[in-house]
Amino acid sequence: MEALPYFTAVTALAVVLQTAILAALYFSVKTTTEKQKRSVEDMRRQVEPILGRVQSLLDDLQPRVSAMVANATEVTELARGQAYKVDRVFTEAVDRLRIQVLRADQMLTGFLETIEQTGTELKSTVWEPVRQASAMISGVKAGLEFFRGQRRETSARTRSSSDEELFI
Repeated sequence: MEALPYFTAVTALAVVLQTAILAALYFSVKTTTEKQKRSVEDMRRQVEPILGRVQSLLDDLQPRVSAMVANATEVTELARGQAYKVDRVFTEAVDRLRIQVLRADQMLTGFLETIEQTGTELKSTVWEPVRQASAMISGVKAGLEFFRGQRRETSARTRSSSDEELFI
């Protein structure tokens, strides 16, 4: 038991040392906290006017921004309506153009069919009789040439026989 007073003294010294360290930490934290409070207070004093100006700017700009958004919405709606109208006009124009092209195609087809029929009629009414008349004229011509050819042959034979008689 002789060591008990030493242990008590060491324990008491350790408790006093811990108390001193805790007191030093307390004062250190207290000064740091006061410095931070002062820094925060200084910062707040500097930031409050800026925040006040920003708030007043936002208050001034809020109606303008709302008006701009409303105007943009209105412009978008008007543009959409105009786009629908333009689309409808172009669609109608294309439909009308398609109808006109079909009409022109029908007219051209009818015109070409009429020309073809006219050509066929002309061929059968004019060219066929002309060919028949030409064939008839050619036949008459051939007949006349045939008869002329026989007379010439006969007269040529007669001449040649009389020439032969004279020659002998």
